[in-house]
Amino acid sequence: MLVAVVGGKLQGVEAVYLAQKAGWEVLLIDCKAAPPAAELCERFVQFDVASVRETASLLGKSDLVMPALENPDALGVLAACAASGAISLAFDPDAYAVTCSKIRSNALFDRLRMAIPGQWPGCGFPVIVKPDSASGSHGVRVVHHTDELPADHDKSEKYVIQAFTPGPSYSLEVVGLPGKYRALQVTALEMDAAFDCKRVLAPSGLDSSLTHEFEQMAINLAEAIRLKGLMDVEVILNGQQLTLLEIDARLPSQTPIAVYWSTGMNMVRQIGEMFTGRKSLLAVPPAEPPEAVIYEHIHVSDEKMEICGEHIMSNVDPLHVRQDFFGADEAITNYRPGRGNWVATLIFSEADRNSTVNKRNATIESIKHHCNIDTYADPTLPLNCFCPGEMKK
Repeated sequence: MLVAVVGGKLQGVEAVYLAQKAGWEVLLIDCKAAPPAAELCERFVQFDVASVRETASLLGKSDLVMPALENPDALGVLAACAASGAISLAFDPDAYAVTCSKIRSNALFDRLRMAIPGQWPGCGFPVIVKPDSASGSHGVRVVHHTDELPADHDKSEKYVIQAFTPGPSYSLEVVGLPGKYRALQVTALEMDAAFDCKRVLAPSGLDSSLTHEFEQMAINLAEAIRLKGLMDVEVILNGQQLTLLEIDARLPSQTPIAVYWSTGMNMVRQIGEMFTGRKSLLAVPPAEPPEAVIYEHIHVSDEKMEICGEHIMSNVDPLHVRQDFFGADEAITNYRPGRGNWVATLIFSEADRNSTVNKRNATIESIKHHCNIDTYADPTLPLNCFCPGEMKK
């Protein structure tokens, strides 16, 4: 099958990587000359998705088109191509229209009476400020006093301002069609100082009863927006309360690869087969038992290694997949011998968490030794502070 992936940054890397794991041929399209995913695929075309006619002509021979970007104009062109019958598009514009806005998403959560952080000014400080339509952690910050709020914070169409809610973060994807949804694997997320996810753990270690509650929450949300495809749901565990943060009806980055390594479930393959009618969506059972996976990002420069949020992978030169990378099972990286400044997404997988942690720690030491690194920075607790069933609080 030939799949065209439109967008070559973080989502594009995820889509191309998993499409390759599915054994599909991949055409990547991006308006930039050398996006991170440009050399992960069989064919790359630099093209600006601006004209319906030209876009339909370029994509028309593909069996499936998968958006991996959040540019509203480009998504509108792809939706118009799909509506005309020119392409088969793995995307739900109606569901995305709700989830791409934090304000519209919060209105949905309120209607469904789901637990969300307290809303300012009805809550006290600290609060977290989120631009309404920004992607990921862009523009997110904690504010401790009224003077620190944005000057235009009273413009309700621009920001969501909520009580800062401490606790571990979890993510879950749900996939399917109205009346027939499947919740996939819960993953645990660790953030950097800018609220950007820098590490994913699978399985999450979340209590089974809370896992069941989270799965039902995700399915209820999917039913409420009549999702056709894939949606990501993120929560904070505050005490024993799952507090809903956000939803995104699109292919996310990071968690799909972690889930693939842990369970064998390939989200790109699942939604591709669903949109092309090639296979029953719910027919693929998860692997039992799941592998214990650690997925994280490193930046190496000037004799320093730092564990960072995924933003470091976004604006780099083309990445490559390397097996057995200094002991990691796999890496997605722009490293080459002798290079002094490089990044990598490291993937580790073993039968149990302790073995995965040991492999991960050995790889970090191997890279430090090879690159003569003196300084190592990771502001979270050491990974060996927890194991399946217990997460850092």
